Amino acid sequence: MWIIGVIIVLVAIIIMLILFNIKIHKEISNYKNINQKINGLNVLQDFMTTAGDSISVDEKIRKINEILIEEYDIKYSTIVEFNGTEYVIKASNVEEKHWDNLRSLHNEEIFRDSITTATPKYITVDNENERLPYQKSEFGRAKAAMFFPLYIENVYIGYWIIESGIPHAFDNIDTTILEVVKDNILSVFRIVNYQNIVESLTRDDYYSALKSSEYLFNEGRKVIDKYTTSTICMFRISNLEQINHEFNRETGNQVIIDVCDYIKENLSGEYIFVRYMGPKFVIAFSGAEVDGVTRFVLDMKNAVENLEIEIVQEKKADNEETSKKTAKAKLNIVLTTYYKGTALEKILKKQEEYLDNAPVTEHDVNNI
Repeated sequence: MWIIGVIIVLVAIIIMLILFNIKIHKEISNYKNINQKINGLNVLQDFMTTAGDSISVDEKIRKINEILIEEYDIKYSTIVEFNGTEYVIKASNVEEKHWDNLRSLHNEEIFRDSITTATPKYITVDNENERLPYQKSEFGRAKAAMFFPLYIENVYIGYWIIESGIPHAFDNIDTTILEVVKDNILSVFRIVNYQNIVESLTRDDYYSALKSSEYLFNEGRKVIDKYTTSTICMFRISNLEQINHEFNRETGNQVIIDVCDYIKENLSGEYIFVRYMGPKFVIAFSGAEVDGVTRFVLDMKNAVENLEIEIVQEKKADNEETSKKTAKAKLNIVLTTYYKGTALEKILKKQEEYLDNAPVTEHDVNNI
């Protein structure tokens, strides 16, 4: 009987150990899941931080690719964008001599269905003597690859491919994590899409030879955000419409040219000067306090308003010119402090509203 008792005790101990192991396994699994989620959140935070950095779109995507490679221990990672006309490698740690091949993967039969159906594709070789179907001249670099087509709101924008030099390297990889990574890449593409548009819209104004307002939100902001605070000055040539009406539009254009030429000649190169819209212009005094800027702006205003700008003469029917006259510009100016990282566009909108609603006869320097 005592043997039966011992057996029962042993069975009970074994059952307890099994239950204990099951509990430990669940806790370890939960810990791994929590750890993966925390890691995913950290990577996402890195992505979002990168998206908000004052760097170009291309630099952001390259930095994101570097984060992927480091955080997920990926051997090779390449992000390719389809811009509507051609495929462009936006980021890759593969040697550049292989880029022609990597930017042409959409032509490979093995990936066409993946692009059409918007589903990932995993391919691998079984031994070191084989090579992947899309590899032409590179025999030993990659032995396994996962291909992810990228779509934003059902619009195809390119693909992301990760590669390993080991056969079957991705057999046991958690594809849900890679899907999350892919979604994070798309999130960043959405964020930087506006910046991409702004960068492409930046142009030079014909008359003032200044950059357009879009420049402020791209290259200009990189300069401004080197400092904790800066002063944003928006001014309006308040009598430009009157000059156009009293004389002619050509004279109004000449007023813009002469005013901007004078300011550019007397403005430090570290400050940003752009034509904002119509008769409104913006000077970003990088790293300067309002009090320090006010004196300079007053002197600038007085000098500009004393410029005598020749009227662009119009020919009469008998080819005699009108009597020579000069025009003078009047400036209405508003100054505001900008703090690094805050909404620059809101400051400009507030300044614009002030100048647009001010009386036509007002030409002063105001702090708001």
